[in-house]
This record gives sequence, C-alpha cells and structure tokens, in this order.
Amino acid sequence: MDSLVPLVSLIILNWNGMRFLKECLDSLSLQSFRDFETILLDNGSSDGSVDLVRDTYPWVRLVALPANLGFAEGNNRALEECRGELIVTVNNDTRLDPGFLAALVLPVHADPRIGMVAAKMLNYYEKGRIDSAGVRIMPNGMGQNVGVGELDAGQYDASGEVFGPCAGAALYRRAMLDEVGFFDPSFFAYYEDLDLAWRGRLAGWRCVTAPDAVVYHVHSATSGKMSPFTVFQVQRNKWFVLFKNWPTTLLLKHLPLILCFDLAALILAILRGRGGAALRARLDVLKNLPRLLADRRRVQGTSKLSTAEIERLFTQGEGALSVFRRKMTGR
Repeated sequence: MDSLVPLVSLIILNWNGMRFLKECLDSLSLQSFRDFETILLDNGSSDGSVDLVRDTYPWVRLVALPANLGFAEGNNRALEECRGELIVTVNNDTRLDPGFLAALVLPVHADPRIGMVAAKMLNYYEKGRIDSAGVRIMPNGMGQNVGVGELDAGQYDASGEVFGPCAGAALYRRAMLDEVGFFDPSFFAYYEDLDLAWRGRLAGWRCVTAPDAVVYHVHSATSGKMSPFTVFQVQRNKWFVLFKNWPTTLLLKHLPLILCFDLAALILAILRGRGGAALRARLDVLKNLPRLLADRRRVQGTSKLSTAEIERLFTQGEGALSVFRRKMTGR
C-alpha cells in the first residue's frame, strides 16, 4: 500500500454488500504486510456501497460498474487495474486476521512454480469451524471445499499441496494468469475458481495452503445457500468444468458416478421447489456445448500432465479419514 509498484494487488468484488464492507476494509487496513494496493470493483450496487467506499476509504481504488457482471467477469475487470505480480482475491463478506497477507504471500517465495495459494477460511459465526482450506476435485464431478464444516482441531495447520484455492480468499501468481487466463466469464459465479485451478494445474503450476492466512467468512451471504440462482449456477457450472477440463479417460471412468450424483441433485432441487432452476441449468449446458467443446480442445491441447499425473491430483486436499477409507476399500 506504500510503494509505487506494489508486490500484491488485492481485489474485492462487491454487489450490494455495504453491510459487510466496513469490517472487511477495516481489517485490511490493519495488515502487518504493507506492500499492497486494493482494488474494489462494485458490480452496480444500489445500497450505498460506492458512496461508503469513496467517502471513507480513499486508499481503495474504486471501480464502479453500472451493472452486475458477476463474480468472474467482475474480477477480470478488476485485474485490468492491478499492478502487482501477486493477485489476491477476497470476498467482501470476510474479516482478515492482521497477519493474513503476510502469511499468504510467504509460500510463493519457496517455489517459482507455485501459482496459487489457498488461505484458511473459518466460519464467521462459528470461528472454530472451517469453511475452506482449499478446494479439491471429487470423483462425482463436484468440487468440494477442503474441511468444510469440520471443527478446526489443527488438522490443516501444516502447509501442504491442495488442488486449488477457494477464490473467497486466494492468491494467484500473475505469471500463471498470463499463461492460462483468469476467470472464465461464462461461469458468472460459482466453480470459476475450480475451473481456473484446473487450467493452472494442467499447465504444470502448483497450489499450496497457507494455514496462517486466516479469514472469517459469512458463507453464502450474497446469493443464499440454495436459492434458485445458486442452484442454477452450481448445477450448470459443474458441467462446464467437466466438459472443459477433465481428460476423456477420467471422464468416462467416473461417468456413472457423475450421472448418479447429477440425478440426485436434480431430484433434490425439485423436492425443494428449485426444479425449474435445475432444469434450466442443464438446458444451458446443452446450449453452450459447442463453445465448451472448443474450450476443451484448447485446454486439453496445452496440458503438460499425463492422465496418471492428473488422476493423482484427485487426492490432493483429501482428509486423513478419506485416505483411510480409500485405502481400506481399494478405491
């Protein structure tokens, strides 16, 4: 925040989140690490967010858009304003520990092939419960926040390899983004971080955790846990990730399980009165299939990993109990 060309550019995306912004920005101003700039991109808020930031936080570079472009494209627009070689994304509904940035930056100095770093996200209301210690890929086609819902008993206190970070509190090396791109705007919201992690991993970049980079997160504060919007985005974007990034052999290997879980998700959405959103999600996948297949050819054509190496990525971020079960069952 003090140097002319900062090491870190931190992006906060906001849409009608004024009730969260003061605590988030105040915690950012207290960071022990000072070599950063802050870009807040407002996605067409109507709740006074823009005035609050402009009047109270002059050190924040405010980019105010007239309409909501979504999480993915909003971050892409904010990236155009960034000068740092390390890009940090932080949700507006978070409070950061004073040592958050210092801990998040530390791992990238250990290995130039570390392109992503995952923070430790704890539940804002139950501070001893984990929201995310990174993201992992599941054989059923879904993405999963590592440790979500678990009590924090120190099981993720050692830094380790994980498939990717949750974009709610993540670091990306600009060199990686220059190679593979930032978020895919077609995702709008949800799974865009898993898609980016796939592209980064296929290009040979690593991701590690920074367990001392702690944030407290109000989970699903903007979109709701099972709103029609969330159901549509999650159940559509899961297939976007599958079509774009999964190697054919692994997709065919896990397809029965993927289809079973997809059917279960559809039935659950119908039972909860969200059937319309779930059906629209699948229709939108079919509508976008030609583009997805073109994206797939590009992504798969530049992959630097063998299928065996990619399959090993499925276990990164796996908890000790899951490892034990897999070894006992041979799966």
